[in-house]
Amino acid sequence: MSTIYVVGAGLAGLSAAVLLAEQGAAVELIEGAPQAGGRCRSYFDPVLEQVIDNGNHLVLSGNHSVRSYLGSIGAQDALAGPDRAEFSFADVTSGARWTIRPNEGALAWWIFSSARRVPGTRAQDYLALVRLLLARGDKRIGEVIACEGALWDRLLRPFLLAALNTEPQDAAAALAAAVIADSLAKGGRFYHPRIAQPTLAAAFIDPAISFLKRQGVRVRMGERVRALTSDATRILSLQLSEGTIAVGRDDMVILAVPPWAASELVPGLVTPTRFCAIVNAHFKLAPPAGTPLMTGVIGGAAEWIFAFPDRISITVSAADAIVDVEREELARRFWSDVVQVLGTPPQLPPWQIVKERRATFAATPDQARLRPGTQTRLTNLLLAGDWIDTGLPATIEGAVRSGHKAARLALSRRSV
Repeated sequence: MSTIYVVGAGLAGLSAAVLLAEQGAAVELIEGAPQAGGRCRSYFDPVLEQVIDNGNHLVLSGNHSVRSYLGSIGAQDALAGPDRAEFSFADVTSGARWTIRPNEGALAWWIFSSARRVPGTRAQDYLALVRLLLARGDKRIGEVIACEGALWDRLLRPFLLAALNTEPQDAAAALAAAVIADSLAKGGRFYHPRIAQPTLAAAFIDPAISFLKRQGVRVRMGERVRALTSDATRILSLQLSEGTIAVGRDDMVILAVPPWAASELVPGLVTPTRFCAIVNAHFKLAPPAGTPLMTGVIGGAAEWIFAFPDRISITVSAADAIVDVEREELARRFWSDVVQVLGTPPQLPPWQIVKERRATFAATPDQARLRPGTQTRLTNLLLAGDWIDTGLPATIEGAVRSGHKAARLALSRRSV
C-alpha cells in the first residue's frame, strides 16, 4: 500500500494528514520539533504558572476550511465568541470608545446607522471597501484607496493590519480584497470573531493528534527531515537525523514546513524572502467582568486586547519596529494601555512577552509574487503552508486550506 508522508505538523500539515486519514490513506506525519503546532502552539509558562499561547490567533465564523477541520477532529465547539459580529474599540489618545455592529445579512444596511458604523464616518465612505474588493494586479492598498480619515484609522487599518501582518498601505490590495470577499462582503454572520479557548493547542492541535493516532497514523515527533534526495522527476528518500525513509514509486510527500526550510530542502524553489514580526504579551490577571472578548486599541502601544478567563493578552502585528525593544519595557507600555482601556489596577502583574520575528511573509505585492503553488516540478512532492499561493494572506484559514488542497491532490495522484 502506498504511503503519503506529511512533513511538518503545523496547521497545514495537520489538516492535510487529517483529511488523508479520513479518506483511508496510509499516512506518516513527521515533525522536527518535540511538539506539534508550529506557530499555533501552547505551552506551560513557569513565570505565569499557566498554559499560554505563543500568540492570539483570530478566526472568523465564515472560515469554512477551519470549520471543516475542527469538525473532523471533534473540536467544533472549541472556539468562543459573540453570537453576532461586534467589534469594540478604544482610542487611548482621545478616550473615545465605540462598538461596530454590522448586520448579519449581505445587504450592509448597518453603514447607514450612526449607532452601528464607525464614529465620524458617513455611509459613502464605505465605498472604499468596494474599491478594495475590486482590486486586481500588483497594486498596493495605498494605490487603491486613501489611507486616511476616520474609517481608515478606526476600522480599516486595524482590521487589515491584523489580517495581513504588514503595514496596510504598503500591502497587496489583492490580498486585502480576498479577506474582504470572505468576510465583510458576505455579511456579519460570516465574520463573528472566534478565539480558541482555553488554548490554541486544546482547540487545534491536541484533538488532531489524538484523531490521527486513533486512525492509525504514525506520528513521528522530534525527527527532523534534514534533506530530500531526488532524481529529475521525483523524491526518492527523506533523510532524517535518525535514518532514511525510502519513498516508493507510488508514495507521495507533502512538505508543510516554513518557507526558509522548504527552500533549503528543495533547491531552486522560489519562496517569499521577507517576513514581518508579531509581538504578544500575556498578563496573569483575570479581566474585569463584562470585558469584551477582544478590544481594538487606537493610538496606543497595544493593538488588540484579548480577554481570557485567567489572563489578559496583547497582540501587535507588523511589529518589526518594536521587536528588539527590551521585554520589560514592552510589558509596561502594553499594561499602560490595558489600565486605560479596561480599568485594571496600575500595578504590573506577572507577565510574559512572546516575540515571533518571522511570523508571516510580508504581504506586499513583490513578496506575494514569490508564493509558489501546491504542485512542484517533482511529481510526488506537494507543498502546503500559509505562505504558498492560497489566495489569502498568511492566516489560519489559509494554512488549513493549503493542507486540504495538498491532500486532495495527493489522493488523486496516488489513484492514477
